[in-house]
Amino acid sequence: MVLVKDRQGNLVQQGKKQDNLLKILYGTSLGRCALKFLICKPVSDLAGLYMSSCISTVHIDSFIKNNHIDMSQYVDKKYKSYNDFFTRRIKPGQRPFEQDDEILMAPADSKVSYYQIRKDSCFTIKDTPYSLSDLLQDEKLAKEYENGICLVFRLAVDDYHRYSYVDDGVIKARKHIKGVFHTVNPIANDYYPIYKTNSREYSIIESKNFGEMIQMEVGAMMVGKIVNYHHHLATKGHEKGYFKFGGSTVVLIFKENQVMIDQDIIDRSKDMIETKVRLGESIGHKMGVHENV
Repeated sequence: MVLVKDRQGNLVQQGKKQDNLLKILYGTSLGRCALKFLICKPVSDLAGLYMSSCISTVHIDSFIKNNHIDMSQYVDKKYKSYNDFFTRRIKPGQRPFEQDDEILMAPADSKVSYYQIRKDSCFTIKDTPYSLSDLLQDEKLAKEYENGICLVFRLAVDDYHRYSYVDDGVIKARKHIKGVFHTVNPIANDYYPIYKTNSREYSIIESKNFGEMIQMEVGAMMVGKIVNYHHHLATKGHEKGYFKFGGSTVVLIFKENQVMIDQDIIDRSKDMIETKVRLGESIGHKMGVHENV
């Protein structure tokens, strides 16, 4: 089971039931046979229809209880379906973004890992090397980010599944990559190169404070649909989009010498420990600012 710590260094309890199921699906022959069925589009579409139906509301109360979700943080409403609940909105003021332009904020409630992009354009997730060109499906673009950094924000099913822009800027281009939905849980990555095969979308943003950067959303097994608003301008703290049912991931990619990530996140990532962060929380700063902090 992947280790997660909060910013104070305390271990965060993770869902063992989900991890055990994933070990069966990805780690056994029978499980992998079932997985081929589960990740096919008709099954994913059928699951999506069910999760968007009024019948699915029967799962909401038990999910809130089992995952200890503090519903006082969210807008009070009667949910029409499980997906309606899954994409619930936070109350105004619950995830404020600091107005200091030079501070980098987390784009989502999530568990973050830090990776240095090596000169050969590869980085590592769970002991598996990935080519940045495979991730982006663009070898020329990947080369521009050599020696930069990659931040992977993994959203568990109990996290808030709306994500925001981390800086003001102009959106230069977008790309959608059709893929196969796999879970983004690190256990799956012991068996499948999940960030190569999952459906994903990314925006290339000429940001105000961190240079040209990439913000990517990765879908997940069993629905995991990405809903982006396709703005022409990015506005710091404004909602970029949301995920429908399924744990999902946001990835931020920066060029060399643009941003300095907080040392606690870097140190834990070296030990293969994720750090729990919340939408709008400070995770770093513009390169050259507060270097001695």
